[in-house]
Amino acid sequence: MRDLSDVIGIIGLETEHGTMHIKLFPECAPRSVAYILELLTLRHCAGCQFFRAESGGRFWDAEGNHIKNEPFGPPYALLQGTLEVQGGSFEKIPSEFCLDIRRGSIAWIGSGPEFFISLANHEEWRNQYTVFGSVLREDMGIAEKIAGLPTTSDVWNNVNVSVLKNPVPLALRRVGKSSA
Repeated sequence: MRDLSDVIGIIGLETEHGTMHIKLFPECAPRSVAYILELLTLRHCAGCQFFRAESGGRFWDAEGNHIKNEPFGPPYALLQGTLEVQGGSFEKIPSEFCLDIRRGSIAWIGSGPEFFISLANHEEWRNQYTVFGSVLREDMGIAEKIAGLPTTSDVWNNVNVSVLKNPVPLALRRVGKSSA
């Protein structure tokens, strides 16, 4: 596996609503970060998009803390998307656990390529998802804006979800490098 210590930095998750700057966590999720770095080499990420958006509703406060005595969802306070190039072959990423899900965490659903950005602190999801990065605090407004876009209701595996009426395409861009 490639030594990731020379590529630690910030990447951009570009959408029509703005660019969310993402700090990757190669020390916790080296295989996941290697996959993201592979995506960065492509000219575009056809098929990469957000397709589900759920606010925190009345279950979480503005800082992402769960409100006592409220259920944990739905809504689940997250944006869900896919990071898979159409026509490409995706190799499942093994689980890599080291961080709790906090507001801004980016994690795989299962072994990928579907992922989510958490809009709340989800201590109840401890060690269920591989967190491979985090949205910088100053860019969480972009995630909240996408979460506020029009949705339709659907049911997936007996769970009520909110699906974006119009999926939001995204692209990955290298923004900066750091030795930290």
